[in-house]
Amino acid sequence: MPFELTRIFLEKMQEFIAQKDETSIHKILSGIHAADIAQIFRELSDKELLYLYNLLDEEKSADVLAEMEEDERERLLEQLPGDVIASRIIDNMDSDDAADLLGELSEEKQEEILLSLEDVEQAGDIVDLLTYDEDTAGGLMAKELIAVNEEWDVELCVREIRKQAEEVDEFYYVWVIDDDGILKGTVSLKELLISRSNTKIKNIADTEMPSVKTDTPSEEVANIMKKYDLVSLPVVDTIGRLVGRITIDDVVDVIKEEAEKDYQLISGITEDVEYTDSIFLLTRARLPWLVIGLTGGILASIVIGLYEGELKIFPEMAFFLPLIGAMGGNVGVQSSSIIVQGIAAGTIELQGITRKLFKDLKVAFLNGIFLSALIFLYNILISDSFALTLTVSAALFSVILFASVFGSLVPMVLHRLNVDPALATGPFITTINDIIGLSIYLGIGRLMYGIF
Repeated sequence: MPFELTRIFLEKMQEFIAQKDETSIHKILSGIHAADIAQIFRELSDKELLYLYNLLDEEKSADVLAEMEEDERERLLEQLPGDVIASRIIDNMDSDDAADLLGELSEEKQEEILLSLEDVEQAGDIVDLLTYDEDTAGGLMAKELIAVNEEWDVELCVREIRKQAEEVDEFYYVWVIDDDGILKGTVSLKELLISRSNTKIKNIADTEMPSVKTDTPSEEVANIMKKYDLVSLPVVDTIGRLVGRITIDDVVDVIKEEAEKDYQLISGITEDVEYTDSIFLLTRARLPWLVIGLTGGILASIVIGLYEGELKIFPEMAFFLPLIGAMGGNVGVQSSSIIVQGIAAGTIELQGITRKLFKDLKVAFLNGIFLSALIFLYNILISDSFALTLTVSAALFSVILFASVFGSLVPMVLHRLNVDPALATGPFITTINDIIGLSIYLGIGRLMYGIF
């Protein structure tokens, strides 16, 4: 059964902590996954958190810390001295997780922890990883891996794997390198088991395994692993030497973070924030797009003001202003969202912009015809103004065509300019389409009422 944190459970745990009942606490925590313990920590005070954390064994304490949210980790680590963090936590973490943890701390704290590590090679690996941008393959990779030489035979290879496996918690592939450390491919455990002991590794290695360089963007890493159904991906330097590997759990974190960031951009939030952040930070993240929305509203009111005379003479036109604005915004957001999703999944090639826009135009044409026909029938039944009927139908059709093309074009252009295309969705598309849509509607109204 999956763990469920209830109020009763939390109160019981806090009671045991207050009584310092270590026996009961150990009994409860022994059967709970590290991710669930991290969830419990989120509900505890600083004092309760520190007490409970100190009761965990070294291996589990490292696992729990890796599962905690960044702000919770910071809250805990501030209470622990550097030598304790080094011995209890860093020593029991993979290099990528250790580098991620240290990257959240101040330079002074990083130096204190690294100097406390007894394993100089481990400290060196972590320092190397800290030099990479966190949004690249180098920032995602771990140094721990199993590598064998292509000139070894199967018997020697198996012996070496046994030795190297002592330093690696889990491994999915055995990487094959040459004498210079250049990645040549991978060899499966199945091949090692069924091949003769004197068979050269290079004769059974799979050389088609894709790899990425240390500066490859994390989004591209995620797309490659998804495309080829990989659970691990090798990372090489500029001359092809194997320097690390990325596992599927790291990529899941990237996908989650990118989805959260895109969702926030779509919602008009300019920074990566959470509900636990300060009021100032939350306000700063939300205010820019609200200002843009306010500016857009002012511009829309100016557009309406330009047609004030027509609206005074034909006030029935005002009834459909919200409809035109809403439909333009909805169509634009739909189109841009589909494009952003396609760009993120790697299914849209930039060379096909014209073809993609033409396809969107055909979709918009069909939607426009259907919706315009519906509003035409509605107005025929309830309105005695044929000019209004034609104005609303023609304007709605035109706005749908424009909003669809505009909503598709903007994210593709932004992507080509190396700007996150998710920025084109939400408030941006809605604001622009409101202004253009109202201009189209009122302009067509002026024309139609002049004719009829």
